[in-house]
Parts: sequence; structure tokens; C-alpha cells
Amino acid sequence: MKQLNTNAVDFWQQLEDLLAWEAVSDTAVTETVRDILTQVKTRGDAAVIEFSRRFDRVKAANLADLEIPLSQAHATLEKIPTEQRQALEKAADRVRSYHEHQKQDSWTYTEADGTVLGQQITAIERAGLYVPGGKAAYPSSVLMNAIPAKVAGVDELIMVVPTPDDEVNDLVLAAAAIAGVDRIFAIGGAQAIAALAYGTETIPQVDKIVGPGNIYVATAKGMVFGTVGIDMIAGPSEILVICDGKTDPEWIAMDLFSQAEHDEDAQSILISDDAEFLSKVSDAIKQLLPTMERQEIINTSLTERGAFILVKDLDEAVEVSNFIAPEHLELSVEDPMTMSKKVRHAGAIFMGRYTAEALGDYCAGPNHVLPTSRTARFSSPLGVYDFQKRSSLIQVSEQGAQSLGQIASVLARGESLTAHARSAEYRLKN
Repeated sequence: MKQLNTNAVDFWQQLEDLLAWEAVSDTAVTETVRDILTQVKTRGDAAVIEFSRRFDRVKAANLADLEIPLSQAHATLEKIPTEQRQALEKAADRVRSYHEHQKQDSWTYTEADGTVLGQQITAIERAGLYVPGGKAAYPSSVLMNAIPAKVAGVDELIMVVPTPDDEVNDLVLAAAAIAGVDRIFAIGGAQAIAALAYGTETIPQVDKIVGPGNIYVATAKGMVFGTVGIDMIAGPSEILVICDGKTDPEWIAMDLFSQAEHDEDAQSILISDDAEFLSKVSDAIKQLLPTMERQEIINTSLTERGAFILVKDLDEAVEVSNFIAPEHLELSVEDPMTMSKKVRHAGAIFMGRYTAEALGDYCAGPNHVLPTSRTARFSSPLGVYDFQKRSSLIQVSEQGAQSLGQIASVLARGESLTAHARSAEYRLKN
């Protein structure tokens, strides 16, 4: 792992170089995705089934054959090992309980002249959920994306999941049954995003698409944004740990591994004001790495994008953290609550020595769909609010129309929009 020190004259430039990651698709990916989107938009089912046969080697004759009945999902839930079912159900209960707190309610207030103003909250009508399939199956992502949608009141949630060589993952289906998914289609890739965005003869158009995917999926989501809403275009996983040197070094090493094992581009950073502790964690990494199943991926991630950062004190650690704006931030310190109040930018903040980031990935309750690549500076975790819309409510009384009409008239004529002005003036009493 790289060694950075805030005392270095070029520290901030070193940090920027460490954080740099280009999420832009290359030309070949862009052109491939653009063609897929065009084909699905113009040819519907025929194009989706054609691409599914080519990329995922499915054998279905038509798109309707790729709809997985909800009865199959519920049957799968019954047949998986009891331990797995109970874990999924407990995780779902916690995620649902947390997100119930996020629901927004409509509100109004009445002014002295009788004018009523307010905000009306309504749920998105139909949402699409993309779930990675095949060997890379993530039932936890089903729970994290589907449950907030259902808590928000989304009428219909359509899940798409690729099934390469017709391989269906039981845990993903079981999670869909628990989370209340309404329809499931065994399709993936850019063609699945296109089908959700534009609609086909079999798959209805949705209003918003959420869920992670590969570079083709991410590129497709970026291209259909505007036609539909999307959650975000996520970059590689990230973890930043701030530690005062008093946590078991092996705990911290494993926390760094937990994100590094996602893929080679994942980023794990440890900040401390204790140089000796950084050395101890480095030793723990060397000792534990050979025991990891995904040793090569972890090693590449830590070597290419990982770092130890030595700071003068923990206040400076927070300053560096706020610049990084990490997806996951662990505060492994004596008083994490006090430190958390100084944190301006982070997707999720894990407080205390016993709060492993991995708990947040599965069952703590808050959502694990988080902003990456410094976007926590301006965006938030996925939540119920992502599936709710706000409409302004305006009911002007006869008396209110007199005062507001005068104001609007002056401003509209100042903008040379006389129809606006006269529309307001017509309601004024002479």
C-alpha cells in the first residue's frame, strides 16, 4: 500500500492522484451500448431476446418465456437452507424498519388571507431493479433496492436479472420474494436497461431504474437518464478507516480487505496519527493476506489503489476524510459520535470499534447503495425518498390574488412577458 504523509509539501496532489478513477466508458463500449439501446427501442422483444441469446446464451424462444413466475421465487424461498432464509428475513426486517423512518408526508399551511400552500408526496408508479446474475449474485442488493421502493409505495417493481446459460441464483429469487418484487425477468446487460427504459411488448416502461451492474449496464443507465430516472452510476467500492491506534490491527486489516475483495479497482485507505499503528496494520495485512480466498484481487487493489495516510492529529484526519468523501467511513476511535459531527462528506459512517463496515452491507439497516468516487460531496445513500416525488400545492384565495397578482404583474412586465402579467391582472379587482 502507498504511504502518504500530510507533512509532505505535495500531499494534496498525491492524494488527488490516489483518488483519480475514470469511470468513462471507452468508445467501443459506448458504441456497443448505443446500438443495443437503439435496437431495443425500435424492435422491442425481438431485440432483447436476440441480445440475450448472444450474450447470455439463453435458450428461450421469446421474451415471455424469460419471465420467472413469482410462484417460483416463493417456492425457492421455501427450499433454500433454513439458516439462509432466516438470515435474509432478519436482514429484510431490519432494512424495512430503518427505511420506514424515511417516509415523507404531504403538508400544507394556510396564510392569513386564506391562500393555501404545501407539498404533496406521491410514490413513483413503476420502478425497475437491475440485479447482477450468474456467479456474481447479490441477494443483499435485492433487499437494499427493492425494500425502499416498496416502503415508498411504488405500485409495481420489475426486477431484471441475467441468467447466463440459464443459471438462476436461488438466493436472489428468495430475496425477491421476501422484498415484494412484483415481476421478474431473466434478462441482463444493456438490453435489460433498454427494455426497462423504453418498454417492449412484454416489459412495461418504468419510471426509474436502480441497481448495480457492469460497465455496459452503467453506460446504458447513463444514456437512458432523462427518459427515465436512475439512482446513480457507481464506481468501485471504497472504504476509509480513521483509527486512533487503539483497535486490534487485525480487525482493521480485515476491514480494509472487505472492500478490496470486491475488485481490483476497489479502494481501501487507513488514516491514523499513530505511525507505529500503521506499521502494525501493515504487518497484519502481510500475515492475513495468504489466508484470503480472493487473495490476488485484494493484493492488486491494495497495491494499486490502497494507502496508509499519517496525519498530525485526528482533526486533520477528518479534514482529509472530508476531501476524500468516501463511500464507507469507519471511525474506529474512542468517541466516534463527537467525531461524526465534524464529517461533512461520507456515504455511510460506521462508528466505533465494533462496527464493521460489512454489517452495513447486509443487515445493519441503512442502505448499502452509496455514493462513490467523491460524489458523497453532493449525493446521498439510496432511500425511500428516491422513490417518492414532491408536487407543490398552490391554492390562492380571492384576497391573496390581489396582492400576489400585483407582485407577479410587476415582475412579469419587467421580463417583457405581458401574457404572464395580464393573466395575473385579470384577477385583480378594479
